[in-house]
Amino acid sequence: MAEIKPFQAIRPKEGLEERIAALPYDVYSSEEARREVEKEPYSFLRIDRAETQFAPDIDMYAQEVYQKAHDTLWGMVERGELIQDDTPCYYVYELVMNGRSQTGVAACASIDDYLNQVIKKHENTRADKEEDRIRHVETCEAQTGPIFLAYRRQEQIAKEVARVKKQKPVYDFTAPDGVTHRLWVMDEKEAVARLEEAFAQVETVYIADAHHRCASAVKVGLRKREACPSYTGEEPFHSFLSVLFPDEELMILDYNRVIKDLHGMTPQQFLECIKTKYEVTPKGTTAYRPACKGETALFMQEQWYCLRVREEYKRENPVEGLDVSILQNEILEPFLQIEDPKTDKRIDFVGGIRGLEELERRVREDCVAAFAMYPTSIQELFDVADAGLLMPPKSTWFEPKLRSGLLIHSIR
Repeated sequence: MAEIKPFQAIRPKEGLEERIAALPYDVYSSEEARREVEKEPYSFLRIDRAETQFAPDIDMYAQEVYQKAHDTLWGMVERGELIQDDTPCYYVYELVMNGRSQTGVAACASIDDYLNQVIKKHENTRADKEEDRIRHVETCEAQTGPIFLAYRRQEQIAKEVARVKKQKPVYDFTAPDGVTHRLWVMDEKEAVARLEEAFAQVETVYIADAHHRCASAVKVGLRKREACPSYTGEEPFHSFLSVLFPDEELMILDYNRVIKDLHGMTPQQFLECIKTKYEVTPKGTTAYRPACKGETALFMQEQWYCLRVREEYKRENPVEGLDVSILQNEILEPFLQIEDPKTDKRIDFVGGIRGLEELERRVREDCVAAFAMYPTSIQELFDVADAGLLMPPKSTWFEPKLRSGLLIHSIR
């Protein structure tokens, strides 16, 4: 059963939340992060991307950059720009995007649950990305970006969340990208106890997004555990900052593929290869979005096509049956020789938030073909994780993104 505990968050002083909150550090390039900090000096990117406070030629992995993040964070606490709650609380966090709402509970999840696979993953992580966040967490003495977790809806949790949402939120603002963020503080002892007990009935929790941040927080916790001779399990480094959402409220967008060459084939030859694995239906020049699982759309030479995978190439295996896996295994690898999409420079990935227009633009500018995918479902994600398997790279794109800087977990 899951150990999901309240904590004493460090969070913006009321009135500064909209200025401090920022998208996750890894959605920005260094140049983009600098522009954001120039526009908003309070932006949490000053901490999550502290190289923005140095000259552009700074090594973003230099220790002085991580130290700057630490000094900026705790300087904001000292000045009262960030405050810390007096007692352990849960935090109800609602995001509204295009009229659609999803509400999670911000809390601390156990590193032991991660190690024992009560909290399950569906992606591998890269050592270089882990090391960056390990150094950031260790130097800052805080977890600054929440891990996006999912669980199967539990009635008692839903009731407690609904009860809190009847109150006035402490934060309520709409970010420049149009996403509304609302936060409630649950600090009443009886309510906190009820919610903790409700989470204790949840058997399995899944990492939806932020695998690198999660793995890094766990490794920092284990290092601190080894260095702590009187370890009890109650230390703040025993857990990591998370926001947990019920499965029914989550939205996964498509994660699309663009191809830079056809491995010596003409477009017509490539289309004939595809026809051996998919039923191909021309759709003209109007952008076409796949309508169901098993469908993929192709844009090539200013034409859209609907590709429907042939029955003999469908798979029961949770990973091999994913639409992204079928495309990779039946088309990209055998015909285009794209064997490792993580490293092959001839393939690129476009998040569904950018729309089909971005696929058309890429094909017109620097690619020869684009594949629009039908979104992976949350149930498919659960099935892969439950089987102890891993999804192919770039299988899921979650929107809206959690903001960093609204809730921080000190591990001092």
